[in-house]
Amino acid sequence: MSGPRYRVVQWATGNIGTRALREVIRHPTLDLVGVLVHDPAKAGVDAGTLCGEGATGVVATTDPAKIVALAADCVLYMPQSAGVDDVVALLTAGTNIVTTCGVLSGEGRRLGDEDRRRVLAACERGKSSLYATGSSPGFITDALPFALLSLQRHVESYEIEEFANLSRRDSPALLFELMGFGRPLDSYSPDRASYLLGEFGPALAGIAAAADRPVDDWTCAGEVAAARRTTTILAGEILEGTVAAQRNVLGGISDGTEVVRFTATWYCSTELEPQWELRPTGWRVRVRGDAPLDVELPFPVPVDELASYTPAYTANRPVNAIPYVCAARPGLLATDDLPPITPAGPRERGPR
Repeated sequence: MSGPRYRVVQWATGNIGTRALREVIRHPTLDLVGVLVHDPAKAGVDAGTLCGEGATGVVATTDPAKIVALAADCVLYMPQSAGVDDVVALLTAGTNIVTTCGVLSGEGRRLGDEDRRRVLAACERGKSSLYATGSSPGFITDALPFALLSLQRHVESYEIEEFANLSRRDSPALLFELMGFGRPLDSYSPDRASYLLGEFGPALAGIAAAADRPVDDWTCAGEVAAARRTTTILAGEILEGTVAAQRNVLGGISDGTEVVRFTATWYCSTELEPQWELRPTGWRVRVRGDAPLDVELPFPVPVDELASYTPAYTANRPVNAIPYVCAARPGLLATDDLPPITPAGPRERGPR
């Protein structure tokens, strides 16, 4: 692989960030120059040690100012929640950002008008770009749909079903505190689906617009199913009768007809009340039109090994996106602002 080299920082080393860090270290045209961590115990630790690689000579810091001062070409920005002040500082310094933070997806529309203006102004001052991607939202909502729609002339509907078996995910805080698994059924908030619409809505609207069926209204619905018996998962225990599965459905309406739908079914047990139709972790995409398609994308990994593989589905695309984003125009970028993202990176295009 040849081409320009890029100085890269990894910001945060959680589940996804650690995988991204490893891939940056291994990448033939990316040079790791900094790592930002939030755990003081990781400060001063070599980046290679943090992700199971050999020594790199780059040690982690908890000081954002040190990262901004590096003036790197790109930061892989992967904290649990985005800090607008940090984002603005990086962009103003001329450092491009590729991020998995949901609030920055959809060209930052969820930030609110004032914070979005701040980010855009920082892009202008630093001649820098910000691009949010990952797997979902990301690949499944922003990349694959346009390949499938390229076969259509007349589209009736586009549907994405996402399934995630979380029983072997060792993330107690995520599952029990944030997502609410193992809690009483009446603790589930119907606002969860509305929250997801904020994250997925821009991408789903883009799919509908590309199908020439622009969305003029939205529907959101959510439901839960209970554990039929007490079940032990990797993250802990789910008692009989408590939340063991969640399903959220987002629908985009055009002229009174649903034209795009996203259904997320996340479960910690397959023994549910009521019993749902569950698929293995992965996606199913259905296009209805004059060239109908059913596309199955299961993760071909045994459930006990999923934890070793699933970070790659989210981390790899941002790493691959770095050279594309560094070469792009300044500003908030959408997927259709970039060429197709591949592991080989942008290719030289000569005259035809």
